[in-house]
Amino acid sequence: MGETQNKIYITTEELSSHNKTGDLWISIQGKVYNVSDWVHQHPGGDLPLRSLAGQDATNAFLAYHPGTAWAHLDKFFVCYLSDYKTSDVSNDYRKLVSELTKLGLFERHGFGFFLSLLTISVLLLIIVLGVLWSTSVWVHMICGGFMGIVWTQSGWLGHDSGHYKIIKNRRMNRYMQLLTGNCLSGVSIAWWKRNHNAHHIACNSLEFDPDVQHMPVFAVSSQLFNSLTSYYYEREMKFGSVTRFLVSYQHLTFYPVMCLARINLFAQSVLLLVSKRKVPNRAQELFGLLVFWTWYPLVVSCLPNWGERVMFVVLSFAITGIQHIQFCLNHFSSSVYVGQPNGCNWFEKQTEGTLDITCASWMDWFHGGLQFQIEHHLFPRLPRCHLRKISPLVKSLCKKHGLPYTSVSFWEANVLTFGTLRTAALQARDLANPVPKNLLWEAVNTHG
Repeated sequence: MGETQNKIYITTEELSSHNKTGDLWISIQGKVYNVSDWVHQHPGGDLPLRSLAGQDATNAFLAYHPGTAWAHLDKFFVCYLSDYKTSDVSNDYRKLVSELTKLGLFERHGFGFFLSLLTISVLLLIIVLGVLWSTSVWVHMICGGFMGIVWTQSGWLGHDSGHYKIIKNRRMNRYMQLLTGNCLSGVSIAWWKRNHNAHHIACNSLEFDPDVQHMPVFAVSSQLFNSLTSYYYEREMKFGSVTRFLVSYQHLTFYPVMCLARINLFAQSVLLLVSKRKVPNRAQELFGLLVFWTWYPLVVSCLPNWGERVMFVVLSFAITGIQHIQFCLNHFSSSVYVGQPNGCNWFEKQTEGTLDITCASWMDWFHGGLQFQIEHHLFPRLPRCHLRKISPLVKSLCKKHGLPYTSVSFWEANVLTFGTLRTAALQARDLANPVPKNLLWEAVNTHG
């Protein structure tokens, strides 16, 4: 460690040694910050900081923080980097962030939020009236489908409010998170933030991104057959005989599982809130889930018989399953990697690990902003009403630096995802000790 003009400098190599809990440093634009004692107070959770520990985090910091966040850095300042440098890609990305900021796009939210909230309210009214006043089985089934749409649209609003303030008042924005996430969808916004922040920082890292860690049910890459460690779940993802059997059929079970995927989100929400982990506003989170588990079962109980109740619930889950499919389409067929994300190639990893969905503008409500997932990953604070506008700018930037910008139709995205799952499934079957085969296996293997 040297000293020049009363400034203390360290090298990037020295910074990299401060990469663990209790000794966690990061750098932002050549300045080094010690966040060891603050990591658990970080509003975005500890996982993003742990993922980029001992590294330059400039691009990630710019992506996830408004300009007001810079004022909080000084109290953590330690020294400067003596060998700080940036790539051409990073320089262009930072210029684009600056340009969008000057245009005020991060602050202009449009009226989409109000329209979505109105749609949700109308659908809920139709559901209640249909269940209580109609005796038609078909009306009840349609109401079950509408419930799935309510959950989906509430999920998009929860996603928006978690990334940026859809309402300028901080407290009201917090209430909107609880309403759209916990109360209407049954999904804890605290769980979502923890999971989603880890996903964004470490996009498609098989060890750090929970959105590609679905063992024992799914494996998006044969690299997962090596029983990698999940740093999100803090456990080994064992690839045993049961997992291999399930993965061997994963391309066939994918869509049925997606129809029930909401159950996993319900379970993950409860598990986090009853765990010993630090959860901000735990009481509010639990109360929100209590609200959901009061009104939804109550609506279901008003149906005349158990057959209709079961069908109503199944349709609710199946329709919202389309949203879960969308989550997978954006990343499953894209490039994955093993290990810790690298802050210096953050932009590159976001584009390589993400896929857009090509659609007409009138379908934007359906995809909830995830049709521009590349843009969203690069500018997560940008309201979704602006994603279509900046898409040509992002595409041009990717082309300039020879980076992938993949955008395909919804159908083709499904084909690519199915192909990714099928490839891994066949690789799982070809391992040294094959899964016991029978006639059913042979039939599936022939036509699958």
